[in-house]
Amino acid sequence: MIYKFSNWYRNINTFVSLSKTKAMNLNKCYFRYVESDDKIDISFLLKVKETVRQFNFSRKPTENIESLLTRMGNNIQKFVTKGNKKASNELKVVTVQIYDDKNNAISEQATCKDLFLLQSPVKLHIYDHIYEVVFNVPWVVSINLPQCILSGFPVHAENFVVQYADNRYNLYTWYKGISINDKGNEVSEAHIKWEKLGNEYIYIPTTKDIGMKLKLECTPGNDKTSGPTVGVISKNVVEAGPGTCPFEIRHMFTTTKLTNKRFRCVTYNILADLYCDSDYTRSVLHPYCPSYALHIDYRKQLILKELLGYNADIICLQEVDGKIFQSSLSPLLGSDGFEGKFYKKGKEVAEGLACFYRKDRYDLLDEEKILLSDEVKTRLSLQSIWNAIKDNSPLITRLLDRSTVASATILQSFENPNDVIIVGNTHLYFHPDADHIRLIQGGIIVYWLNEIRSNLIKQMPNKRISVILCGDFNSVPSCGIYQLYTTGSAPSSLLDWKSNADEAVHNLSLQQDLHLRSACGTPPFTNFTAGFADCLDYIFYDKSNLEVVQVVPLPSEEELRVHIALPSIVFPSDHIALISDFQFK
Repeated sequence: MIYKFSNWYRNINTFVSLSKTKAMNLNKCYFRYVESDDKIDISFLLKVKETVRQFNFSRKPTENIESLLTRMGNNIQKFVTKGNKKASNELKVVTVQIYDDKNNAISEQATCKDLFLLQSPVKLHIYDHIYEVVFNVPWVVSINLPQCILSGFPVHAENFVVQYADNRYNLYTWYKGISINDKGNEVSEAHIKWEKLGNEYIYIPTTKDIGMKLKLECTPGNDKTSGPTVGVISKNVVEAGPGTCPFEIRHMFTTTKLTNKRFRCVTYNILADLYCDSDYTRSVLHPYCPSYALHIDYRKQLILKELLGYNADIICLQEVDGKIFQSSLSPLLGSDGFEGKFYKKGKEVAEGLACFYRKDRYDLLDEEKILLSDEVKTRLSLQSIWNAIKDNSPLITRLLDRSTVASATILQSFENPNDVIIVGNTHLYFHPDADHIRLIQGGIIVYWLNEIRSNLIKQMPNKRISVILCGDFNSVPSCGIYQLYTTGSAPSSLLDWKSNADEAVHNLSLQQDLHLRSACGTPPFTNFTAGFADCLDYIFYDKSNLEVVQVVPLPSEEELRVHIALPSIVFPSDHIALISDFQFK
């Protein structure tokens, strides 16, 4: 039976845009089952005269074919007759039908989900146009390009999500085009003349691209087939970059990747957007930094280029926005061979820690995350700390209100299979009068890592277990954390315990037997703002099993002061990355 329809209209879901220049896209209708939402999404392109329109439908799997085709016909007729009274009078019906592989019309009582059981080829007829109906082919669920695109900085697909696809088989094509005509007026995207640029996942705009928009086309694929090509166009044009950034000078020390017994480790507080995007930040904390350079769309371009250029093997990051991890850090670093793990802070804080490692050099054996305020009360290895502080009500109230977490990413070296590394990462409480809180937090973390190490030694007696602890400790070298980690002891006589008189800690000494040393020593600055500058970030390493073979020099104070302080147009964070090369002894 062929169904006849009257005019009818409803809103449809927003889908990615199928490329209207690909012949394949014009001849296929795509059915896709979205299990998470228990729905079936349907997309196809329809050309009427010189106009190509994309139609999208989301239907329940149990909806019958009669209802589906009725809705499809109503939408199509609305499009065909819109704004054309003559066409409206002449065109009374739209014919839509689905046929099976024997050219029999599908029963009107069949459901949308029943279609997925049919043998190919299944055909959809709209007017005299015949589509091949394909089911669950590779599909781009979402894709977009950055708001800010800078000459000399890598661009990639953001918020890139695929279904039924394997990224190894995806195809990419980049284009550039002028969106302004000779009269200075904006040209519609359909009339931009596009020039092909390249076929890599990442494109690095050149100075010749400044003032132009970029377009990315992606054809998703897997080992059996490919899906429809989708296209996305940048909302803004390519802008000039800030010139040579100080981190590019540091890249001169990391031009090659390491192998065999050597590996490179980076720790970096990248300044979370939720602490940076506010009037208070722009007017009080960092008034010297142009507002555009504080925006995450600008800063992340610098962060990504900086991280890629270090050719690291292990990257520990702090103040990582969950969305930035998902949309930018993970896909871009993933394209360079990294696997990333995100460890969100406690409570409702939207940022946290991230650890990236090279998949071709390390096998992930395990991973753990602890919320310090929870673990201190319950973990057996921390009982001595809890017993010493549990009756100090003001201290406990403040300590347990913290969202601080620590992560442990346990990696086994492929090249040196007898070596296992526990990579710790953390970001301790920041307040100026909280040295005692930070020292307790530092003790919790090192006790916990030592517990993990002891358990691994029992589980793998033939392996060598080493520890690296990275992070922003918000603690200068003269404070107790540095002493605890590098000497093994933080006695009760330390001034840290009395940094807040109302919460002073008494009769608590910390001891630990990990043999740690600071890989980069104690540089004068790892954090450099107009209001504060000192060493807060460290890479502590197990000196019994590892040795430092290179520390990448930090920027000079003169470089840091060129734009008054950090962040700036060439420094994307208020912290400086620490980079060290290690070697197994």
